[in-house]
Amino acid sequence: MFDEEDLATIREGTDAWEAEHVEPTVERFGEREEQFRTDTGGQPVDRLYTPADVAELDYQEDLGFPGAEPYTRGVYSTGYRGRLWTMRQYAGMGTAEETNERFHYLLDEGQTGLSLAFDLPTQMGYDSDDAMAAGEVGRSGVAIDTIRDFETVFDDIPLSEVSTSMTINAPASVLLAMYVALGDQQGVDREELRGTIQNDVLKEYIARNTYIHPPEPSMRIVTDVFEFAAEEIPNFNTISISGYHIREAGSTAAQEIAFTLANGIEYVEAAIDAGLDVDEFAPQLSFFFASYNNVLEEVAKFRAARRLWHSIMEDRFDAEKPASKQLKFHTQTAGSTLTAQQVENNVVRVAYQALAAVLGGTQSLHTNGKDEALALPTEESVRTALRTQQILAHESGAADTIDPLGGSYYVESLTDEVEAEARSIIDEVDERDGMLQAIDDGYVQRQIQDVAYDRQQAVESGERIVVGVNEFTVDEGGQEMDLEEVTEEDEQRQIESLEAVREERDDEAVDAALATVGEAARSDANLMPPLIDAVKAEATVGEICGVLREEFGEYAGGGV
Repeated sequence: MFDEEDLATIREGTDAWEAEHVEPTVERFGEREEQFRTDTGGQPVDRLYTPADVAELDYQEDLGFPGAEPYTRGVYSTGYRGRLWTMRQYAGMGTAEETNERFHYLLDEGQTGLSLAFDLPTQMGYDSDDAMAAGEVGRSGVAIDTIRDFETVFDDIPLSEVSTSMTINAPASVLLAMYVALGDQQGVDREELRGTIQNDVLKEYIARNTYIHPPEPSMRIVTDVFEFAAEEIPNFNTISISGYHIREAGSTAAQEIAFTLANGIEYVEAAIDAGLDVDEFAPQLSFFFASYNNVLEEVAKFRAARRLWHSIMEDRFDAEKPASKQLKFHTQTAGSTLTAQQVENNVVRVAYQALAAVLGGTQSLHTNGKDEALALPTEESVRTALRTQQILAHESGAADTIDPLGGSYYVESLTDEVEAEARSIIDEVDERDGMLQAIDDGYVQRQIQDVAYDRQQAVESGERIVVGVNEFTVDEGGQEMDLEEVTEEDEQRQIESLEAVREERDDEAVDAALATVGEAARSDANLMPPLIDAVKAEATVGEICGVLREEFGEYAGGGV
């Protein structure tokens, strides 16, 4: 991209600048003592970047144009000038009624997409009255037991007019079945349903542990969702392959995209092995990343991830449709960076993280509430988080041009570095016979744990500054905040609601529907149609997952 003579001149000029300007200044005034490295990856950050640092860059091959291969500069040709990113604020407020209220509040405040969080029992496939659910009902999100809960969550919200993201994994097929069933109930054509189901079980074995079944049957359920969605709900993203939780567990930026895309490779291979055509299901794959505080590193990460996924889909899987090779992703600001100390500082952190996501070209964005280190976000804090996105969209100018940091010598150099490191990690995973085996060996977990340990040590030693925690602290004794609270009474009301459904429903219809689910699980039939019938019969999440537990078994932890 640059003339060799010009590069030679620039290199000579850089050496002269160092000798004539930098060295005398450093000798007289010094430089900051801290190490200049990227936030998590630890790549050294040079004093200055010039065209010499991107001398090998080929514009057409490495960057291209927005909406054109290799998609480094974005998957849409008009960027945010055509349409802004979808603004999704996470909501799941204990009870279905509270969640519905929060959804309406957010829509009234200008949110453009719904994002639904579920409580831990729902995530693990247990009903609210199960002994395993005691004390956790509604604590980390909304409790969903039957389709009646879904009816309440989406009361007066036409599914034909909203896009809904659901953060659910092990029982994702059951919750997707509820969404489809509710759409049928509302008279919405299935092709009109829009949204994303997270449905990423592999990262559960790595980072979160809210799994139910062993990997093999779990992957079968995932591919059944792929197949069903390609035919029935083509505008619904069938999986959100999640690097977010990998990053929150402590990984570097390069590890985040490497392990996430390696999981993506496993899903694509599983679907192909199940007889699906890559160009039929790949356009419905989506991704989910975290955005952290180092703005330029995050922008480079997002750009590198797009280019790398394009290469993977083209070179490994011979994908032909452009949509099969486009990495589309949702971003959430980093929960682990939020501090309980000086919570107002979290507003600033979230704003910078959101800026990084937008400069990196995200398709949708969730901004955390300032109080999420303490509890579920209040209405006030979630409004501030949403306003952060709206100010970014309408006042900052960041959305006015596409890939605004493209061409920056530093950002392009860092994009190359992050991609090269991620490629190296994926190569290591390949040498270990793929992601399932790498997880089974504990390789992935060890890599993340080592980074997390080093990071914590750096914070405790003061080498790494966290504002308000180990530097710039204040005495906050006696300060009180209004926090959201889920009570024992809320849990009891949910259990009573579930009991009422069991008393009023047709038990014979439920038993027949559950038997059909079991038959499908024992055969190679697609699970989604009988799951939809089961939720329509008002079978509970726990009952359906219980049948699947009997057929597929439970994963006990440890190696995969």
